Amino acid sequence: MALSLSCPAYAGDIQVGGDDGTTESDQPGAGSGTDAGADSGKGSIGAHIRINQSTPASSGSTASATSSDANWEPPVCWYEPMYTPEEYEKFIKGAYGGAAGGSPAEEYAKKREKEKYHKGDKGLWWQVQFPDDTYDKACPVTTDNWEIWVPPADPQPDPNKVTPEILSELAFNSTKLPTPPVELQPRADRLLVNLGTRVAFKGDLDRVWTTASLDYKGVQLAATTVATPLALKVDAGTADADPRSCTYDLVKGKDGYTADSEDSGCNVTYLRSSGTGTYPFKASITWKVTWTDSADPNGPPQQPGLPDGLSTFEQDVTVKEAQAVNRARGMSHG
Repeated sequence: MALSLSCPAYAGDIQVGGDDGTTESDQPGAGSGTDAGADSGKGSIGAHIRINQSTPASSGSTASATSSDANWEPPVCWYEPMYTPEEYEKFIKGAYGGAAGGSPAEEYAKKREKEKYHKGDKGLWWQVQFPDDTYDKACPVTTDNWEIWVPPADPQPDPNKVTPEILSELAFNSTKLPTPPVELQPRADRLLVNLGTRVAFKGDLDRVWTTASLDYKGVQLAATTVATPLALKVDAGTADADPRSCTYDLVKGKDGYTADSEDSGCNVTYLRSSGTGTYPFKASITWKVTWTDSADPNGPPQQPGLPDGLSTFEQDVTVKEAQAVNRARGMSHG
């Protein structure tokens, strides 16, 4: 990827991507999960990290998962394996060969030349990568070390080297979850004051897994996040409702996870008309997220854990006074 860096150590456009974006092989164990409908979503992050997601059981819409922890953030950058010593020499001479005398770019090239690009040594040059083509100033990697030399036995691994844990965070950040399959009865534009509104759960959900994997130049790593639906939370969108919010547990049945709202006391009764406006009704599903250090979603869960995921459905609802509705109907018959 070509990055225009605003850092003082460099000026102008510098080629940071390693190659043309092709890979030598697909992700290890692609499609090896046991969930039905695997391989629904594929993509890539950085240079050689591949994303593969299972097909959500629900036929409804999906949206990117959000974290229940407002302070959680995905990795802003990481190192990936990129070059053999010979490839790295070619890259440096091509990217920095025309740098002006005394410039930071020329000094960087000289630094690598003094190291003789580690030709003859066993190992690979790893290069900093980003989630997209925008350089993030929060990246802890310095402009003096866009690439690092990694021998087969790395005595002091760089903390920013890609690991299964980093892959799990990238997988979580790439996950798309089904939006809550809820339906209001009566319809959202026909709700009445003091008339119970049933929040019907239409459909079943199943766990959703996403694998992030790296298979390049002999380096094979993978991590799979598994999101399991736990609960459906309903928010009426106004304090003038009983209850204002409530939660249904999601229980696994033969067709997946569902909520029984038929006889639940959790249905909403609006106590006041929305007037000429609306109320912002919201339903959200909480997903328990675990991860494995392989492409297998059924592998043993690893630590540290990931925050819960959330998927949300929002809808504006109109609530009218029952008397006003009856009066309007009487006038239409008159």
